Amino acid sequence: MVTKRGRAADKDGPHPVDVSVGLAIRLRRKAMGLSQEALAEALDITFQQVQKYEKGSNRISASKLFEAAKFLKAPIELFFRGVADSEVGGGFEISNSEQSVQQFLLTPEGVALAQSFPRIIKASVRRRVLDLARTLAED
Repeated sequence: MVTKRGRAADKDGPHPVDVSVGLAIRLRRKAMGLSQEALAEALDITFQQVQKYEKGSNRISASKLFEAAKFLKAPIELFFRGVADSEVGGGFEISNSEQSVQQFLLTPEGVALAQSFPRIIKASVRRRVLDLARTLAED
């Protein structure tokens, strides 16, 4: 559950914005075919720190985000897509559906499936894959 100010109900958990930014970093890095080690070296940090950024368990500083964007050849805005400014005061709200997608894409299988699925050319085959996933989820 997300509160009005965008904080997770569990105060010990990562902030939804940190999770969203971390996921965007991970997706961009993977899209470029880069390892966590390569990104870590470019940012002069450990690969474990990259893991923490990507999971949202550690917040990435503005300067490191700037360096990451430069290394990943991406505009800063890319890392904030999916984070909606829900009020003038700057509160953030991330829907349950967006949270589900984020959790899915935080897994190696989720990333692999997300990369492979769009390459299935026939719509009928894509529908069958979706039906299979729904059936398996019911078990």
